[in-house]
Amino acid sequence: MILVREPKSAIDQAALIRRVIDACRNVVAEHETHLCDLDRAIGDGDHGTNMRRGLEALAAESQQLAAMSVSEAMIAAGTILVMSIGGAAGPLYGTLLLEIGKGLAAEPPPAKFPDVFQQSVAAVARRGKSSPGEKTLLDVLYPVSEAMMGDTPLQNLAEKAQGFADRTIDMKAMRGRASFLGERSVGHMDPGAASCALLCKTVCRELAQAGAA
Repeated sequence: MILVREPKSAIDQAALIRRVIDACRNVVAEHETHLCDLDRAIGDGDHGTNMRRGLEALAAESQQLAAMSVSEAMIAAGTILVMSIGGAAGPLYGTLLLEIGKGLAAEPPPAKFPDVFQQSVAAVARRGKSSPGEKTLLDVLYPVSEAMMGDTPLQNLAEKAQGFADRTIDMKAMRGRASFLGERSVGHMDPGAASCALLCKTVCRELAQAGAA
């Protein structure tokens, strides 16, 4: 996710896009086994593998994405994730990026990026026919969106992301394969929330270090 509509003039936009993609690929690869273990407890055990495949597909196209505008790159990246991540995660992550890209390209432009992100998270909820509190990645996206609307600095938002995923441990799954476990899903972190927290944390830190807040 790119958290700025137009990078500051001092920021090399192409380099920043490549840097964010590489950082996301690396963090997902580093945590692939952990994400699969989380998914194995309440799902089919392949979330880490699916996410790694999606981020590797993005990294393979990073040069082309970096040559685009931010909005074009987000739309293209969303399409890549839809096509490369299996299960429910691909359409959900893809929808998020596609909607952010469309929002950034809208005319007249929205007031600020948090508005675009909020609208994009709502689109993800509609795509998944889900709501916060149902033990999904929305339990990270919604509080991240709320924090953005409150002008939380990127570095502080990065520090909060894992805490949002941790909250899903005590939730009962209401969507997907995990919902079949009912009360037995309680006590396990949702793998989608875990990957979402990792990515939010990584993107926020990279943008903060680049001075793109």
